[in-house]
Amino acid sequence: MFKKILIANRGEIALRVIRTCKEMGIKTVAVYSTADKESLHVRFADEAVCIGPPPSAQSYLSIPTLIAAAEITNADAIHPGYGFLSENAEFSRVCHENGIKFIGASPDMINRMGDKASAKATMIAAGVPVVPGSVGLLESVEQGKQIAAEIKYPVIIKATAGGGGRGMRIINSEDEFEKAWNDARTESKAAFGNDGMYLEKFVVEPRHIEIQICGDQFGHVCHLSERDCSIQRRHQKLVEEAPSPFMTDDLRERMGAAAIAGASAIGYEGVGTIEFLVDKNRDFYFMEMNTRIQVEHPVTEEVVNYDLIKEQIKVAAGIPISGANYFPQMHAMECRINAEDPANNFRPSPGKITTLHIPGGHGVRVDTHVYAGYQIPPNYDSMIAKLITVAQSREECIVKMKRALSEFVVEGVKTTIPFHLALMDNELFKAGDFTTKFLEDSFDFSQLQ
Repeated sequence: MFKKILIANRGEIALRVIRTCKEMGIKTVAVYSTADKESLHVRFADEAVCIGPPPSAQSYLSIPTLIAAAEITNADAIHPGYGFLSENAEFSRVCHENGIKFIGASPDMINRMGDKASAKATMIAAGVPVVPGSVGLLESVEQGKQIAAEIKYPVIIKATAGGGGRGMRIINSEDEFEKAWNDARTESKAAFGNDGMYLEKFVVEPRHIEIQICGDQFGHVCHLSERDCSIQRRHQKLVEEAPSPFMTDDLRERMGAAAIAGASAIGYEGVGTIEFLVDKNRDFYFMEMNTRIQVEHPVTEEVVNYDLIKEQIKVAAGIPISGANYFPQMHAMECRINAEDPANNFRPSPGKITTLHIPGGHGVRVDTHVYAGYQIPPNYDSMIAKLITVAQSREECIVKMKRALSEFVVEGVKTTIPFHLALMDNELFKAGDFTTKFLEDSFDFSQLQ
């Protein structure tokens, strides 16, 4: 087992990893930019190293700086968390070259799954259902139009290196194609330095359902059932839950088997997630694979009583998994508490938290790195906490979430708490009747004014 792990991340996920390491008897090293000097992950780690100024490129994305921090503290492993360098093949490779275990996927796995066109080809070969569309990258706008005509509009073009909804456009007719193509390529080039595009059939009334998987160094892969992540805005998740209210036993069995087949096809090692779009007929299509821990992992932990961070560390240390699949025994839901103003198009709201009261009670979990007096920096993601509730049923889980949200007091900045409170009262949401377009089509934001 590792003696010391450096966490190449910040905020709540860094603190989350530190807690599990302490329980496993492993020493921890926190890294921080000057903007994060007072964050709780810095306070609770055994050691802390400042890695640069606030801009991510000069701190949390600086591979040489992170490797140097690991070497001077004698860390024998690095946990990348999520975001930042967690799915960076170069970082994984450099860690290996310097004798430091990267607690995550190998460079080859990251490359094969990180490039969406490559990932799709891999899944097709593994027999996993994929959305009809281009095979590989589009070579021209004319080729895109030809494929769109064959599979019928609406279609969607996506950046192969994309994420967070950038480099993505829905096209309803051939007249719209060229402008959407140019706009998406320009956006993708600016955001990712890559303007490669591919095309897919646009799935109408989709739900976003993902399967949590885990694989070890001995070829064993298991799944830990699903999470429904359909409540989102601009392709950014706001609420996640398990099990999905849309799920059936047959669908869970088929999606679980497909996820295992996909992960096995690349000999996957570690904790990861295979994401699917599921249409109104419960036909499902591979969307992407995340070769890392995810923000919403506590939802799965609560319904199957399984520490996913601990499992990541054990797998990286060469300990085999049981190989058994896990199924939900409870119902859990996570609301992302962001420093944003939901009444004004979720405008970021950095600043000082003047008052903070965190909810508690049976079945309530809060993962956060903030406290009263904490200054939320404007440099990073706006999520400041994750509120998770767990209960015997979905109905009880929603009631508990509403109670916990009403106790959650954050003053000094705007947060998404009012949005989540309104959502818990929405009849369509309570009935489990929603798609990824729920906020655009069925939620009344005027009630938040």
